[in-house]
Amino acid sequence: MRHHKTTTAAAALAAGVLLLTGCGGGGTKGGDSKKIAGADSGPSASATPSASASAAADAADRPKITLPADEVLTFHPETTGDPVKDAVLRDNAEYVRAVDEAIDNQDLKAPKVAFYAKDDALVGAMQWIGLITKQNVSITGTIDYFDRQVTVRQDGAAMLTYCGDETKGFTKDRKTGKVDVTPPDSDSYVSYALVLRKNDKGVWQTTKLSSVRGDKKCQR
Repeated sequence: MRHHKTTTAAAALAAGVLLLTGCGGGGTKGGDSKKIAGADSGPSASATPSASASAAADAADRPKITLPADEVLTFHPETTGDPVKDAVLRDNAEYVRAVDEAIDNQDLKAPKVAFYAKDDALVGAMQWIGLITKQNVSITGTIDYFDRQVTVRQDGAAMLTYCGDETKGFTKDRKTGKVDVTPPDSDSYVSYALVLRKNDKGVWQTTKLSSVRGDKKCQR
């Protein structure tokens, strides 16, 4: 969706990490994304952590997240067969859902977002939620997140990249119920790069996020 073109500048102020719902006017455009510190440096894991290591006690009592019936988020792939990477993908999907739920509920405190994010990613998410709440719109339609790829580094961080297809996702005016249908174009596709770290409860929290709207590598 490119439904917040008028708020592009304001969204970009939110640390460049605002395209969490796949619906925003923030982030960078045309391949000029700023690199995430540490996202492309440091040693990669020479081997995937073992299943026994990934099966360490997960003490997290994950919150239930509910989206309205007219909003559908899809994630591909959902699993890879690797337990560590699958945990990263699962918690990333819940992070995205949590942000959208907060927007739909106009929840400016967004405790579920804080469950799945911290540091720069959390700051950006809270600013984004506040910005969209002021516009009095909700999200509707389908957004597809695809080509999700995880790399686990020896220092414990996980790097996640994926694309967002917003061609069937839109915003809806809360007062009138009118859906802002925009025709698809290159800006309907967004690339994302995230850094996640596992906390002491076993949750992979997003700490940094950058995005590029109109990225050629995500065009379909």
